[in-house]
Amino acid sequence: MLMGDMPELMENILNNLKNEPNSLYSCALLLFESGAVLHKLVLSFSESFEFKPEIFYSIGRNEPLFSRLQHLSLEVIPEFNIENVTIFLKVLAKNIATISSLDLVICSDFEPRLFHSLFHAIIRIIKSQVQLKRFSLDGVDHPTEFYGIISALECQKNSLKEVIINKCGYNKEFKVLKYCETLETLRIRDCSSKLLNLLDCKISTLEVFDCPIDVQTIPLILENSGLLLQRLSFDPEDFGDDIHEVLFFLEALKSFCPNITYLKIKYIEFSIQLLELISNLQKLQFLSLYCYADDDIPKKELEIRVMQFAEILPLTLQYLDLGNSLQPCIDILLSHCKAPLKKLLIYRLYDEKHTRALIEFCIRNKALNYVGIYKYSDLDENFRKEVEAHTVNVALVPSASIVVNC
Repeated sequence: MLMGDMPELMENILNNLKNEPNSLYSCALLLFESGAVLHKLVLSFSESFEFKPEIFYSIGRNEPLFSRLQHLSLEVIPEFNIENVTIFLKVLAKNIATISSLDLVICSDFEPRLFHSLFHAIIRIIKSQVQLKRFSLDGVDHPTEFYGIISALECQKNSLKEVIINKCGYNKEFKVLKYCETLETLRIRDCSSKLLNLLDCKISTLEVFDCPIDVQTIPLILENSGLLLQRLSFDPEDFGDDIHEVLFFLEALKSFCPNITYLKIKYIEFSIQLLELISNLQKLQFLSLYCYADDDIPKKELEIRVMQFAEILPLTLQYLDLGNSLQPCIDILLSHCKAPLKKLLIYRLYDEKHTRALIEFCIRNKALNYVGIYKYSDLDENFRKEVEAHTVNVALVPSASIVVNC
């Protein structure tokens, strides 16, 4: 329930209580009296848990406990005692003004009367903070009503830098994001396409995941951010089904956003237009590309295109994640790549030809530190020993351990 700076003994006690209400109650009081200072507070309650008056009294007269609280995480699901949570949040709102990061997970399966009181308490917390810099909302089941929570962010328009919206439906409250002058990072995951249509913010980091889009929406966002956009993770719903949509996106990205340093695109055709985009991004440092080749493209033409791709990779590139892309031609890519990669992620090493190409690449590229293998468990022991024998400064590791996210 509670996380923060406290004596080691106190922390061990809390970790072993297993959410027993009576024990938690006693330890909560002990915590409040111990002189601990919380930096992070994660609230999660069982339905039977009740706050006794002594707890509220202790919170009220122990201001140092929350004086440095920066991160608040609250998960509200039907199993919780909403009335108790609401009362506790109201107490927190009176005692906390230092929160810079707020994470909310809210399931909408409650009675309206409970929603209104709970959301009002959350709104009070949002408005009472001096500088809220990061806000995350997970709607769980795509709600369309937010009871003023999103609108309350207007009070933080001069400090808010990152917004994460997950599994939410459309609501006009989201228009408030247009007026957040300091907003730098926007992450939209599994949300209504109408929500994307509202967003014309100028941002430096954009993540779009599992959201339906139309052919006009994303290019307009890219045009609006323009030279400011530096990091883009793009994995919308059904992207790639419409070739005209893909070409429109690639052209917009090439035209408006040449300052991209991080690019992640999933499920896109390995086309000439894609290569033209990559060659235009001369500041690119991190590239994650999960692409596929047209079945009708001749083998020789594909090999030439892979060679061209390897040769146009910018000299600023430090990280290349290909997933399971271009697997039959990995040896060609490695043989022609001159980018000083520090991390390379590939699907697997198929045979001796691929292994030899990797060894030669490791020897040639003195900057390389890690090669991540997605199918690490399938890695042949002889392949691993041979690579490690020739590459003293390069470690073969599971890809998951070195993935760089947007």
